[in-house]
Amino acid sequence: MNQKRRMIVGVSGASGVIYGIRVLETLRRLGVETHLVMTRTAEITLAHETDLNMAAVESLAGRCYRINDMAAAPASGSFRTAGMIVAPCSIRSLGEIASGVTSNLLTRAADVTLKERRRLVLMVRETPLHVGHLRTMVAVSEIGAIVAPPVPAFYARPATLDDMVNHTVGRVLDLFGLEDGSVGRWGEQN
Repeated sequence: MNQKRRMIVGVSGASGVIYGIRVLETLRRLGVETHLVMTRTAEITLAHETDLNMAAVESLAGRCYRINDMAAAPASGSFRTAGMIVAPCSIRSLGEIASGVTSNLLTRAADVTLKERRRLVLMVRETPLHVGHLRTMVAVSEIGAIVAPPVPAFYARPATLDDMVNHTVGRVLDLFGLEDGSVGRWGEQN
């Protein structure tokens, strides 16, 4: 099994569910096996921010798990993956991951990713930030996660919201050595 071709994708309830959807779409195009975990609040956010239903999002993933299924494969370190992306990552999920005290499959899978020394990227979606948020981001960084807020890069000259989302997701996938051609790179001709 080539673990570099298997990723866990978590979608929490913060605004920006499109990032998780685009991660799933892009990984599918790249032939990466995906394992999806969505929180209940992510399902609510999906209804508010898109015209998609859960079945449409779940169809993008190779395998889907219920948020309370603590016996699911991603809850175990023996389930080998290249890592996990949480897109978007709510402050609540960030806090659970940073503390190691997890209450659902998304945060448990993230905790397992860290304990197995695999790459964990958190697209933390909150603004403005208070000192508690910032300290939590430092704490999760100190235990091995990468905090990658979805901040648009204007040097790529995005013409649409889709361009911004694609570039941001492409930069996150860069962290796993995955290239989908969506990133306008500084100093390179597009």
